[in-house]
Amino acid sequence: MAPVARPPSHPRALIRSTLLHSARSAALAAAAPVLARRGLTVTHTQTVTLGVIVAYVAAIAILWNIPYVRNVLWPFKMLVIAFHEFSHAFAAVLTGGKVVSITLDPNEGGATQMKGGKSAITLPAGYLGSSLIGALLTFCGFDIVASKVASIALGVAFLLTLWWGKKDWLTILTVLLAVGLLVGCWFIAHAEPLRFVVLFIGVMSSLYSVWDICDDLIFRKVNSSDASVFAKRYGGSSQCWGVIWSIISLIFMIGGILAGIAAFPRSFEEQEKDSQGFIPTR
Repeated sequence: MAPVARPPSHPRALIRSTLLHSARSAALAAAAPVLARRGLTVTHTQTVTLGVIVAYVAAIAILWNIPYVRNVLWPFKMLVIAFHEFSHAFAAVLTGGKVVSITLDPNEGGATQMKGGKSAITLPAGYLGSSLIGALLTFCGFDIVASKVASIALGVAFLLTLWWGKKDWLTILTVLLAVGLLVGCWFIAHAEPLRFVVLFIGVMSSLYSVWDICDDLIFRKVNSSDASVFAKRYGGSSQCWGVIWSIISLIFMIGGILAGIAAFPRSFEEQEKDSQGFIPTR
């Protein structure tokens, strides 16, 4: 039985704030030339969405570093950790392994117990999988109907996580609260708030994944991280793999934003009208 665990993280206020600011700046800087080359224009609705993304990044950076107040983000941190562990588990299943259990730690850690599977895929799957989920959610957050589809996909992922973590009360509580939040948003203004919730979870997942990689593998040099195990088995150093995985995670995030701009140019009014025809709730 091979455990894949994430140790609890410890805040580094200055480094974390700098990293989040850098991620935001990199995303905006990379977006401009790509949009210009492709001849894409940003609509008013997309401008608002981009502004919301920047506001989310700023809010997460501020809340993350204020004692006691940062506890507001705790449920979302646990949700992102659930994404991390789900990604390990899903990769194990795809590569012929079996998932024994998933557990979450109140101190913002988690572990996936599995048998078999290809470790070359399952080990990086936690970090990269959660950042890919974040990018996809950010992409879907540009549109109400896409956010509805994303919430359905999240529901399926949550059910699997709930099944694998059925003996862990924190996993059960985290999943149930997340499902309750998503379902509740379906019944407000034709699910318009849902896209902002999906967008927030996407941004949170993307940023947390990048920070977690850097915190575990570069700044604190945790010996029991996924990357340290990966480095021992396949060569290189955990710090090197941390840098590579961080870059890939940022590329995912930027790609999600660019894809959202390209795919969803419709206005708020048009999106609401489309939403009324896709699994209407009132």
